[in-house]
Amino acid sequence: MIIDCAHYRDGRRHVDGAVSVQEAAALSKERGFTWLGLYQPDGDELSEVQAAFGLHELAVEDAQSVHMRPKLETYDGGVRLVVLRTARYDDAAEEVQFGQISVFLAPSFVIAVRRGAASGLRGARQRLEQRPELLELGSPSALWAILDQVVDDYLPVIAGLETDIDQIEATVFSGTVAPTERIYSLRGEATDFYRAVHPLLAVMNTVMREFTAPQLQPYLRDVQDHVLQCNEEVAAQRELLASVLQANIAVLSVEQTRVSLQQNTTMERLTVLSTIFLPLTFVTGFFGQNFGWLVGHVDGFGSFAVYGIGGLVIPLTLLSLWLRRRPPETDAVGVSVTNGEKQPVR
Repeated sequence: MIIDCAHYRDGRRHVDGAVSVQEAAALSKERGFTWLGLYQPDGDELSEVQAAFGLHELAVEDAQSVHMRPKLETYDGGVRLVVLRTARYDDAAEEVQFGQISVFLAPSFVIAVRRGAASGLRGARQRLEQRPELLELGSPSALWAILDQVVDDYLPVIAGLETDIDQIEATVFSGTVAPTERIYSLRGEATDFYRAVHPLLAVMNTVMREFTAPQLQPYLRDVQDHVLQCNEEVAAQRELLASVLQANIAVLSVEQTRVSLQQNTTMERLTVLSTIFLPLTFVTGFFGQNFGWLVGHVDGFGSFAVYGIGGLVIPLTLLSLWLRRRPPETDAVGVSVTNGEKQPVR
C-alpha cells in the first residue's frame, strides 16, 4: 500500500496527493528525486515497483523478508538497499517489538518499504521538508531523515528496558528472590535488541564513507554518535542482566540453604522426641499386659510407684546418661563440638 509519494526539486515538494507507481516512476526521471513510501506491500505491489523502477530481484526479495539484520548492499545501476530494524518497547509485556524498513536508494528516487512494528516516517519526511538546504542535496538527505527517525526511536526502548532492569536489580540486591524467568526473558529481549543495533554501526560507517556531501556529514555523524550510544547502552544492559541473574541464583541458593537448615532443625527435634518416647512406650506397653503375676503384684500405690513410675524414670535416666557420654560430633572442617565449644580434632 502506498502511504505517500512526493517529488522534490530545488529543496521543495512539487507533487502532493496519491499517485500510482507508474506516475512515481515517471516523476523519478525528472530533475530532483522521488520519495515513495510503502507499508506492508504484497508480492504483486513489489513486483510492480520492481518493474517500474528497475530494481534488482535479490533486493526485492530482501525487502519481502522480515527479521533480517541491518545491512547495506549495492546493486547494478547504483541502486543501494539499506535494511534497518525498527523497535518499539511494550512495557506491559516487557518485550521489544521489531519491524523492518527497507530503503531502495538511487540518485533519482528513494523507496521506503515498512513492515511490522515499524517507525512512522511521516515525521521524518516533515522534518526534512522543513530543511530545504538538505533537500537540495538529493536522495541521501532522505536516507539521513529515515536513519535519524529509526535511531531516535531506539531511545525509548533503552529507557523501558532500563526501568525494568532497575526494578529487578533492586529486588535481587535487597535479598529477595526475583522471578528467574523474568530475568531470562529480559536478557533475551536485550540480546535481540543488541542484534538490531550493533550491525547498524557497520552500516553507518559505509554511509559516512559513501555520502561525502559536506553539508550532510555533520548530520550523519550525529546519527552515528547516537548509534554508538545505543550500542554501548544495550551491551551494558546485557552484562548487567547476566550479573543480576548470577546474583539471583546466589540469593536463591541462600534461601534454599535457610529452608534446609529449618527442616534439619525440625527433624532433629522430632528425632529427640521419638527417642524419648520410645522406651516410655515400651514400658507402658509392657505393664499394660494382663499377665496374672504382674497384675497380682501391683495392688497398691507403693507397687505402682516402684513398677510404674520407677519403670519410666529408670529408662529416662539411662537415656540421659547415654546422650551425655556419646562421642563428640565433628563438623566438615575437622573440628569437634563438645558442650557447645569447638576444639580441633588431633
